[in-house]
Amino acid sequence: MTGPGGAVPTVPNPTPEPAGRGARARRGSGGGSFAGPGSWIPSWDLITTKQLELRKRRGLMVAVFLLTLGLPVLVLGLRLAFHAFDPRSYGPAGSPSVFASLCNPMAEFGFIIAATLGASAGTTDLAAGVFRHLVITGRSRISLYLARIPAGLSIVLPLVAVAFAMLCLVTAYEGTPQPTSVNYNGLTVPLHLNQRQLKVWLLERPKEAEMAIGSGPPSAGAGAGVKFVERHTVAIYHDYVVDESTALNPAMNEMVKIGLWVELEVGIGFMVGLGLGSLTGQRTVATILMIVLEIIVTPILARVAIPYFLNGQRLVVGVAMDQLRPAGLAGSLGGGGGRVLFGGRGVLMIPPMPTWAMVAVIVGWIVGWSILGAWRMATRDA
Repeated sequence: MTGPGGAVPTVPNPTPEPAGRGARARRGSGGGSFAGPGSWIPSWDLITTKQLELRKRRGLMVAVFLLTLGLPVLVLGLRLAFHAFDPRSYGPAGSPSVFASLCNPMAEFGFIIAATLGASAGTTDLAAGVFRHLVITGRSRISLYLARIPAGLSIVLPLVAVAFAMLCLVTAYEGTPQPTSVNYNGLTVPLHLNQRQLKVWLLERPKEAEMAIGSGPPSAGAGAGVKFVERHTVAIYHDYVVDESTALNPAMNEMVKIGLWVELEVGIGFMVGLGLGSLTGQRTVATILMIVLEIIVTPILARVAIPYFLNGQRLVVGVAMDQLRPAGLAGSLGGGGGRVLFGGRGVLMIPPMPTWAMVAVIVGWIVGWSILGAWRMATRDA
């Protein structure tokens, strides 16, 4: 259509769209976008939404706070108050034994509450009856599952970090002074000796060593004590290291190792709980199974060698994590295997597995349960 004189009329340009809104619309259209509705990568909005859904569960959040922060706050608070009111009757709030005694239940309770949080995250859409509506929107089911991982970990991991930092501060600044020797079966032995130095120190006083360490009176003869020391040096050194770890306040690098180990324990609990909850679709069933695994199954398999089933025991993630336990915690539970990652000696009463196998078991549980949970969510009927 032409205007007067045959000129083509000009059509005014539409109102220009704001650059920010247009960019957001194009990114959210799903047409080749990196994190659009059809992408398997969860968007930031989806992650924050899933985190908000978990935080709105008041009872669950109260349990998370009590089992992560409640235990160290209660124990350390009481010890600080008792020492402040009556320092002669009550020792300092922090000590190596208190540190180790709190770290172990913090890891166990953290695993259980993280598994409960993961099971809740894996079943929240089903329990609320909105899973079908989420699927109808065209959003990737894989992204729905993956969004739960950072949403849940961002809740439980910082709480565990705060609780552990509190324990480290009390141990470092309200604890006992570092000793210079350890009482080993009534024998006062200097600290920080390696195996060769300990052997030389014992050989200088073989009779005293045999009387303190041996099960009976010293043997007759001048060389009997020397033979006893040389024959039992390895076992004596192992016990000496365990006693040393319980007598000394953990060094800064040892605290970092223990903190990373506790966080890994909690992270594994959440990942396995999330996968199991998504697989079963039942939060209660998944939570009970995780409690049984942590409280009953793992301690039995870590402390009793079952004939012809040793490799099967090693496939349990709790057994691998016990072997990975840092040296600063190994002495508080007794036992101990050989040196493994992070200087850990573990509390296993069964032969330890190779380091590569231990790492493979831990990674396998995390990846395997994540794959099972994502597969079930992708194939579940809406």
